[in-house]
Amino acid sequence: MSSREHLVRALWTLFEPVHALTYFSPQSRDSFAAAGLTRYWDGYFAGRAAPLGAISGAPVTAIFSGFAPALVERALPAVWSTLTPERALEARAEGAVATIRALAPDESIVARAAEALLPAALAVGAHAVGRPLAAANHALLAALVTPDPYRVLWQCVTTLREHRGDGHVLALVTEDMAGLSTIVLRAGLDLDAPHMQRARGWTDDEWHAEQRSLVARGLLAPAASRTDAGTSPATAPHAATPLGEAALARAEQLTNTLAVGPWQLFDDNALRAIAAALYPVAAACAPLFPYPNPIGMPHSWNPTTDPDATAVPSAPERGAARTAA
Repeated sequence: MSSREHLVRALWTLFEPVHALTYFSPQSRDSFAAAGLTRYWDGYFAGRAAPLGAISGAPVTAIFSGFAPALVERALPAVWSTLTPERALEARAEGAVATIRALAPDESIVARAAEALLPAALAVGAHAVGRPLAAANHALLAALVTPDPYRVLWQCVTTLREHRGDGHVLALVTEDMAGLSTIVLRAGLDLDAPHMQRARGWTDDEWHAEQRSLVARGLLAPAASRTDAGTSPATAPHAATPLGEAALARAEQLTNTLAVGPWQLFDDNALRAIAAALYPVAAACAPLFPYPNPIGMPHSWNPTTDPDATAVPSAPERGAARTAA
């Protein structure tokens, strides 16, 4: 991985926590509840999918990757009978802005971060082919007219996050392990399997069938069953093989490469300056997340103490989040 790709990856560790707070903060949950969506996953899918319009479940399952179709289709398209996509977008933004204001009350810090990040976020529009969430969120950013730096920062980080996320799905497809395959394989490396299965809505039969498929491909190896504890081979812990770990690393490398586009405007020192402006806000958001956490997000890069981002892992690391709640 080039130095440029690694710095861009390190920047992801700064804008991801500011984006992801909408899935964790009480203000975000309250905002969706006030709009009529009291169930967590209704708010999640409505808020994240709303930039695409009143979309149904099947394309969202394909675009988001990793979620069981049944989980998505419990929310979509039914939520659009409760609120419009426009109202879902407002609820999402209101909750996110309220959270950032509570965590980072110094508006001047947020304004500096928004100003630093805005050119890269606007540049996403030139790198949005094949990236539906990035394109839709970029359109929202381009149309945004507000003096509120909290709202501008929120839409900037979300646009950049979805650009990287869309690219990550493309990278996983190249390795033939998008969707459930990713979740099961990552559960054999760094994520907590019971949590991921439950959170993404997969049944035992679906999960175990995918484990068997990955074992047959040589990407996953079942651990020895503990018969004394009553553990069957189907439910025993599985671990990514060296081939599986290499496949994940290749996908991560391609994700890093595909993420570079919007940052081509800047040299490495400018990237560090953007990171320095964003770091205080990312650090303020950090208490919302457990570390390790169930979304596999590493600690944020601190460009002041680590200008070359040497502490930022270049790919998911074995065992890093197995204890995630």
